[in-house]
Amino acid sequence: MTARFLLKTLVPVAAAAALLVACGSTGTQPSTWVYVSNADSQDLSVYQLDHAAGALRHADTVPLGGQAMPMAVSPDKRTLYVALRSQPYRVVSLAIDPENGRLRKLGESPLADSMANIDTDATGRWLFAASYGGNKITVNRIGVDGQAGPVVQNIPTSPNAHAIHADAANRYVFATSLGGDNLSSWRFNPDTGQLTANDPALTSITPAKAGPRHFTWDKAQRRMYLLNELDASVHVLEYDAARGALRDLQRLSTLPAGFTGKPWAADLHLSPDGRTLYTSERTSSTLSAFRVDAASGQLQLLAQVPTEKTPRGFAVDSSGRFLIAAGQESHSVSVHPIDPATGVPGTPQRFPAGKNPNWVEIVDLP
Repeated sequence: MTARFLLKTLVPVAAAAALLVACGSTGTQPSTWVYVSNADSQDLSVYQLDHAAGALRHADTVPLGGQAMPMAVSPDKRTLYVALRSQPYRVVSLAIDPENGRLRKLGESPLADSMANIDTDATGRWLFAASYGGNKITVNRIGVDGQAGPVVQNIPTSPNAHAIHADAANRYVFATSLGGDNLSSWRFNPDTGQLTANDPALTSITPAKAGPRHFTWDKAQRRMYLLNELDASVHVLEYDAARGALRDLQRLSTLPAGFTGKPWAADLHLSPDGRTLYTSERTSSTLSAFRVDAASGQLQLLAQVPTEKTPRGFAVDSSGRFLIAAGQESHSVSVHPIDPATGVPGTPQRFPAGKNPNWVEIVDLP
């Protein structure tokens, strides 16, 4: 085989490979977009996550004209919802461009109050919201175009409703009451969007004044993990998916050793493989990592690491390689590389955000 023949054969192959890499079409890594809501600058920061460098590339800043805080992504990843907690209270619906991750405003719709948390049901037809100051949960209709519409149900709750989510089967919806130390359980009808009280209707959380805040389920829907704001503890709860019922299994502190001051826990997320649970605590500005026992779902502390000042919100990317935390008082976000062997977040790279960044959503696009 001559050198000339080899050259003619290999050059087109190399060119094709280079084109695949340039176009991001190797099939190994999706395009990953990070959205951060900034309450005080009343806007969203849009970044692309560079997986190779563990860095954020700023792509856009989207003004919203209100105190941008909790966000939710539609199940089909086509729409981002942002709740504005300044009057007039409303939810902004933003279409996600599948080509470049940029956002296009679809419209706004009124919310019944200042909402601490929003989420969609599994069908993407309904938007749930929980109001801390208004002591209520609500349901808004979502149109076929992805735009959130009017409120269809408004339900009073115990004091300081904080988080609301449907389970994976879309049969039951739970909401925390930070002031009432409980989770309410609701049967959900995805055809009508209606919530009706479940039996049991409430699960009490002990000790008193723990302050249930955020929660998440494991993929198998066998456990719920609940973070308490006021004592910075995390609960492991057994979940009966047939009845929508909970049973307490374990409670651990997320506070670092030697902690002094007032506990102020904020957020929690599981790693995509379910092996590690992460929590954030604002007074100490730390992240905690817990190993999840595969059989029992119970937790063992792995490490506690410093992060952005006052880390209200964070998220873990779908590869499980990066944890991105927003610092309310640092006005920055940190990208922590996650050790693949231990699950512990490492030393981060830091990037500027807007004023008072508080919520992080991550979306993969093909």
